[in-house]
Amino acid sequence: MADEHSFDLVSKIDMQELTNALDQTRKELAVRYDFRGVPTEIKQEPTQLVITTADEFKLKAVRDILETKLLRRNLNLKILGEAKNEPASGGQIRSTIPLIAGISADKAKVVNKLIRDVFPKVKTQIQGETIRVVSKSIDELQAVMQLVQSSPTVDFPVQAENYR
Repeated sequence: MADEHSFDLVSKIDMQELTNALDQTRKELAVRYDFRGVPTEIKQEPTQLVITTADEFKLKAVRDILETKLLRRNLNLKILGEAKNEPASGGQIRSTIPLIAGISADKAKVVNKLIRDVFPKVKTQIQGETIRVVSKSIDELQAVMQLVQSSPTVDFPVQAENYR
Protein backbone atom coordinates (compact mmCIF):
# COMPACT_ATOMS: atom_id res chain seq x y z
CA MET A 1 0.00 0.00 0.00
CA ALA A 2 1.27 3.47 -0.86
CA ASP A 3 2.47 5.83 1.84
CA GLU A 4 0.85 8.82 0.17
CA HIS A 5 -2.34 9.21 -1.81
CA SER A 6 -3.09 11.97 -4.29
CA PHE A 7 -5.48 13.41 -6.82
CA ASP A 8 -5.48 16.28 -9.31
CA LEU A 9 -7.94 19.17 -9.31
CA VAL A 10 -8.79 20.26 -12.85
CA SER A 11 -11.41 22.41 -14.52
CA LYS A 12 -12.73 20.84 -17.71
CA ILE A 13 -15.95 20.89 -19.67
CA ASP A 14 -17.28 17.65 -21.12
CA MET A 15 -17.98 19.06 -24.59
CA GLN A 16 -20.02 16.02 -25.67
CA GLU A 17 -22.37 16.41 -22.72
CA LEU A 18 -22.60 20.15 -23.41
CA THR A 19 -23.53 19.45 -27.03
CA ASN A 20 -26.15 16.93 -25.91
CA ALA A 21 -27.64 19.43 -23.44
CA LEU A 22 -27.81 22.08 -26.20
CA ASP A 23 -29.50 19.61 -28.56
CA GLN A 24 -32.08 18.73 -25.90
CA THR A 25 -32.71 22.44 -25.29
CA ARG A 26 -33.27 23.05 -29.01
CA LYS A 27 -35.70 20.11 -29.19
CA GLU A 28 -37.69 21.36 -26.21
CA LEU A 29 -37.86 24.87 -27.68
CA ALA A 30 -39.15 23.44 -30.97
CA VAL A 31 -42.19 21.84 -29.28
CA ARG A 32 -43.02 24.47 -26.65
CA TYR A 33 -46.18 26.43 -27.32
CA ASP A 34 -44.78 29.77 -26.16
CA PHE A 35 -41.90 29.48 -28.65
CA ARG A 36 -44.07 28.74 -31.73
CA GLY A 37 -43.10 31.17 -34.47
CA VAL A 38 -40.37 32.75 -32.35
CA PRO A 39 -36.97 32.59 -34.03
CA THR A 40 -34.59 31.25 -31.40
CA GLU A 41 -31.04 30.15 -32.13
CA ILE A 42 -28.40 28.61 -29.85
CA LYS A 43 -24.87 28.42 -31.27
CA GLN A 44 -21.98 26.64 -29.62
CA GLU A 45 -18.56 28.13 -30.26
CA PRO A 46 -15.28 26.82 -28.80
CA THR A 47 -15.18 29.35 -25.95
CA GLN A 48 -18.76 30.63 -25.70
CA LEU A 49 -22.45 30.07 -26.33
CA VAL A 50 -24.50 32.57 -28.33
CA ILE A 51 -28.29 32.67 -27.82
CA THR A 52 -30.42 34.83 -30.11
CA THR A 53 -34.16 35.21 -29.49
CA ALA A 54 -37.07 37.68 -29.58
CA ASP A 55 -36.92 39.44 -26.19
CA GLU A 56 -35.69 39.35 -22.59
CA PHE A 57 -38.50 37.05 -21.40
CA LYS A 58 -37.77 34.45 -24.08
CA LEU A 59 -34.06 34.74 -23.34
CA LYS A 60 -34.69 34.04 -19.65
CA ALA A 61 -36.85 31.03 -20.57
CA VAL A 62 -34.14 29.67 -22.90
CA ARG A 63 -31.51 30.14 -20.20
CA ASP A 64 -33.70 28.32 -17.63
CA ILE A 65 -34.27 25.38 -19.98
CA LEU A 66 -30.54 25.23 -20.81
CA GLU A 67 -29.57 25.23 -17.13
CA THR A 68 -32.05 22.43 -16.42
CA LYS A 69 -30.61 20.32 -19.24
CA LEU A 70 -27.04 20.98 -18.05
CA LEU A 71 -27.90 19.84 -14.54
CA ARG A 72 -29.57 16.67 -15.82
CA ARG A 73 -26.36 15.86 -17.70
CA ASN A 74 -24.28 16.37 -14.54
CA LEU A 75 -22.60 19.53 -15.81
CA ASN A 76 -21.85 22.20 -13.23
CA LEU A 77 -23.60 25.53 -13.87
CA LYS A 78 -20.33 27.26 -13.02
CA ILE A 79 -19.15 26.46 -16.57
CA LEU A 80 -21.41 29.28 -17.74
CA GLY A 81 -19.82 32.68 -17.26
CA GLU A 82 -21.52 36.07 -16.92
CA ALA A 83 -23.87 36.61 -19.88
CA LYS A 84 -23.49 39.75 -21.97
CA ASN A 85 -26.76 40.83 -23.60
CA GLU A 86 -26.90 43.10 -26.64
CA PRO A 87 -29.46 44.04 -29.29
CA ALA A 88 -29.38 41.99 -32.49
CA SER A 89 -30.86 42.63 -35.93
CA GLY A 90 -34.62 42.50 -36.39
CA GLY A 91 -35.41 43.71 -32.87
CA GLN A 92 -34.03 40.55 -31.32
CA ILE A 93 -31.65 40.17 -28.40
CA ARG A 94 -28.34 38.29 -28.40
CA SER A 95 -26.73 36.85 -25.27
CA THR A 96 -23.08 35.82 -25.31
CA ILE A 97 -22.20 33.39 -22.51
CA PRO A 98 -18.51 32.55 -22.05
CA LEU A 99 -17.60 28.96 -21.16
CA ILE A 100 -15.30 28.73 -18.15
CA ALA A 101 -12.64 26.01 -18.15
CA GLY A 102 -9.09 25.78 -16.87
CA ILE A 103 -7.56 26.95 -13.62
CA SER A 104 -5.60 30.18 -13.96
CA ALA A 105 -2.65 30.93 -11.68
CA ASP A 106 -4.72 33.36 -9.59
CA LYS A 107 -7.55 30.87 -9.13
CA ALA A 108 -5.05 28.12 -8.28
CA LYS A 109 -3.58 30.30 -5.52
CA VAL A 110 -7.06 30.86 -4.04
CA VAL A 111 -7.78 27.10 -4.03
CA ASN A 112 -4.31 26.37 -2.66
CA LYS A 113 -4.83 28.83 0.23
CA LEU A 114 -8.31 27.44 0.94
CA ILE A 115 -6.97 23.89 1.22
CA ARG A 116 -3.96 24.84 3.33
CA ASP A 117 -6.05 26.90 5.78
CA VAL A 118 -8.44 24.03 6.51
CA PHE A 119 -6.05 21.07 6.10
CA PRO A 120 -2.49 22.09 7.09
CA LYS A 121 -1.11 18.53 6.70
CA VAL A 122 -2.23 18.24 3.07
CA LYS A 123 0.39 19.15 0.47
CA THR A 124 -0.62 20.98 -2.71
CA GLN A 125 1.32 21.75 -5.87
CA ILE A 126 0.27 23.97 -8.75
CA GLN A 127 1.20 22.28 -12.04
CA GLY A 128 0.05 24.53 -14.88
CA GLU A 129 -3.77 24.27 -15.00
CA THR A 130 -3.77 21.39 -12.51
CA ILE A 131 -3.47 21.34 -8.74
CA ARG A 132 -1.98 18.15 -7.27
CA VAL A 133 -3.22 17.37 -3.75
CA VAL A 134 -1.21 14.85 -1.68
CA SER A 135 -1.90 13.39 1.75
CA LYS A 136 -1.25 10.27 3.78
CA SER A 137 -4.92 10.04 4.74
CA ILE A 138 -7.57 9.05 2.19
CA ASP A 139 -10.23 10.58 4.44
CA GLU A 140 -8.48 13.96 4.32
CA LEU A 141 -8.36 13.82 0.52
CA GLN A 142 -12.07 13.10 0.34
CA ALA A 143 -12.74 15.98 2.72
CA VAL A 144 -10.60 18.26 0.51
CA MET A 145 -12.69 17.25 -2.52
CA GLN A 146 -15.91 18.13 -0.72
CA LEU A 147 -14.47 21.39 0.59
CA VAL A 148 -13.33 22.60 -2.82
CA GLN A 149 -16.52 21.63 -4.63
CA SER A 150 -18.81 23.21 -2.02
CA SER A 151 -16.81 26.35 -1.25
CA PRO A 152 -18.34 29.68 -2.34
CA THR A 153 -14.85 31.13 -2.93
CA VAL A 154 -14.29 28.65 -5.77
CA ASP A 155 -16.40 30.25 -8.50
CA PHE A 156 -15.42 27.89 -11.32
CA PRO A 157 -16.10 24.21 -12.03
CA VAL A 158 -13.64 21.79 -10.42
CA GLN A 159 -13.28 18.05 -10.89
CA ALA A 160 -10.99 15.52 -9.23
CA GLU A 161 -8.92 13.25 -11.49
CA ASN A 162 -6.16 10.64 -11.10
CA TYR A 163 -7.24 9.62 -7.62
CA ARG A 164 -4.52 7.25 -6.33
